[in-house]
Amino acid sequence: MKHLLSLEKLARSDMERILADAVVFKKERNRHGKLPLAGQTWALIFNKSSTRTRVSFEVGIRELGGQVLFLTANDIQIGRGEPIKDTARVLGRMIHGAVIRTYAQRDVEEFAQYSGVPTVNALTDDEHPCQVLSDIFTFQEKRGPIQSKVVTFIGDGACNMPISWMFAAAKLEFELRIAAPEHYQPSREWFDRVTKATDRPCLLEGGSHRSNGRIVVTDDLRKAATGADLLYTDVWVSMGKEAEAAERIKALSGYQINRALVKLAKPNALIMHCLPAYRGKEIDEDTFEANAQTIFDQAENRLHAQKSILSWLVS
Repeated sequence: MKHLLSLEKLARSDMERILADAVVFKKERNRHGKLPLAGQTWALIFNKSSTRTRVSFEVGIRELGGQVLFLTANDIQIGRGEPIKDTARVLGRMIHGAVIRTYAQRDVEEFAQYSGVPTVNALTDDEHPCQVLSDIFTFQEKRGPIQSKVVTFIGDGACNMPISWMFAAAKLEFELRIAAPEHYQPSREWFDRVTKATDRPCLLEGGSHRSNGRIVVTDDLRKAATGADLLYTDVWVSMGKEAEAAERIKALSGYQINRALVKLAKPNALIMHCLPAYRGKEIDEDTFEANAQTIFDQAENRLHAQKSILSWLVS
């Protein structure tokens, strides 16, 4: 039984297959010779709201021949306190797969354990594997293999996006730079987990700079952006962190992608944002609009990459 619960647990060979197949799914959209989800019903269980994730998975499942059942916590007994494992045991007897977008990583993993059906992590507080696979697909579509390239993530370096980027960098052998204030940098635990997942030694330096060879974490924004092949950012206030909004905006206000920062990257560097974007905060208006083609290609590619994920799960 295959699941996509995290990039931490996804083998490099499987990542490479998903990325390669995404190219085919995009090229052959509406001309698929096979419908791997024909006769199947997949549940989308969302405890967090979404635009891109919901639409891309719903459309993707349908284009692969399947049916979709969309459920929020208010629609099922989870919202009234039923244990995840009991919900999983019931749904697993009726559905063929599940896509879950929620807060706790353990909930997705427990559902996969007890449901007996392929399960996809469509975002948790720990990881966002589907987004990062799609982002790598987008980069490679425009710039070729990501191996040996430099990706710079700017902003909240302790959230799910940079964590998934850490595992991707270690497994696919590109350099990841995370530029964030010290309080918003990934913890030592995440470095240890990257080391365990990839069998690569993890060397940490004290203070505001950490490195393990493939991954560099620093509070020096300009240094992190210099010579980068990709500048990437995300919102400063993720869902569930609204109570910290004022504190986060104050702490992260200097970590913005703007015209001056872009000049430090390579001349053909890509600018990406996983959306929604708050112009004037993590990215300024002019820079966003100048790179809108890439950003919305990135959003579209969620569909193609996730169709590839779904096909891999049932193969």
